[in-house]
Amino acid sequence: MQTKGYAAQSADTPLAPFTFARRELGPRDVQVAIDFCGICHSDIHFARNEWGFTAYPAVPGHEIIGRVVATGPEITRLKAGQRVGVGCFVNSCRTCGRCRSGQENYCENGVTMTYGSMEPDGVTPTWGGYSTQIVVDDHFVFTLPDGLDPAASAPLLCAGITTFSPLREAGVTSGSRVAVMGLGGLGHMAVKLAASFGAEVTVLSRSPEKEADARKLGAHDFVLTGKAGALDALGNRYDAIVDTISAKHDLTPAVNALKPGGSLLLLGAAAEPLEFSPLPLLFGGKRIVGSLVGNIADTQVMLDHCGRHNITSDIELVTPSQINEAYERTLKGDVKYRFVIDCSKF
Repeated sequence: MQTKGYAAQSADTPLAPFTFARRELGPRDVQVAIDFCGICHSDIHFARNEWGFTAYPAVPGHEIIGRVVATGPEITRLKAGQRVGVGCFVNSCRTCGRCRSGQENYCENGVTMTYGSMEPDGVTPTWGGYSTQIVVDDHFVFTLPDGLDPAASAPLLCAGITTFSPLREAGVTSGSRVAVMGLGGLGHMAVKLAASFGAEVTVLSRSPEKEADARKLGAHDFVLTGKAGALDALGNRYDAIVDTISAKHDLTPAVNALKPGGSLLLLGAAAEPLEFSPLPLLFGGKRIVGSLVGNIADTQVMLDHCGRHNITSDIELVTPSQINEAYERTLKGDVKYRFVIDCSKF
């Protein structure tokens, strides 16, 4: 299936129009016409080969909202015209222990990412959502609740589930105290979701100008962290702290701010090793936990939760010709809080 999109041809050239072929519809496949695709910081890392494994040409994009065009003969749960989503991965082995236990995102044989992996034929690369259509195995297609803005829902497929899943695993509920470090694409979703669980939410930020936004998003408190010792007064306060910072930083102040048994949820992919003192962990039974998006079941639960609470991302809609500008603005933090591509313009 001929498909229009935007691709990076090398690590140091702008993304540009690109035409490529999607695989033909299989018996358990779903063909989706893409309406909107979010821009994730991971897309930039991938397009610029900052992780060292990008094969070119490369079509990024894993926050996909679209409509069902056609389904394979074995599919009965989805109908043409239905609004659906596709997230960060589109296949897994389905046979390993983790897949059988519903943890496809941690497939022991390697999850198939929406871009940068290989199709089942082992030859064709997976192409992402910066395009007009995609063909995906039914198991990895999500239904979008009625009433949610489709463009603003696109980042739920990455930023939404990346924050929802660890908050849920940490047992955050009504009355929990949660802090969010960094108010960006991930952080603003963490604030909205934690507040929707009934938690008391504090934003920890170096930027005083973000306080108004933090409170508008649902935060109950705001703490400036730019000075040494800024968190000293917060010792043993939080049940969970969501750390979205992607730069090198010392984790010790955040660990100290956790209650005994609390969890520091690491979501930022820092390129350098992070520092922390083990003593607060040992004496408080505290945890540092990493999390990579969520599994298939959790992602649908997250979308349904967002539908009940009318939660979407704060976005700025852009056309394909603005993708490269959006990349540069993302790197500067000049967006509140996610860019989403209008894929009807490809």
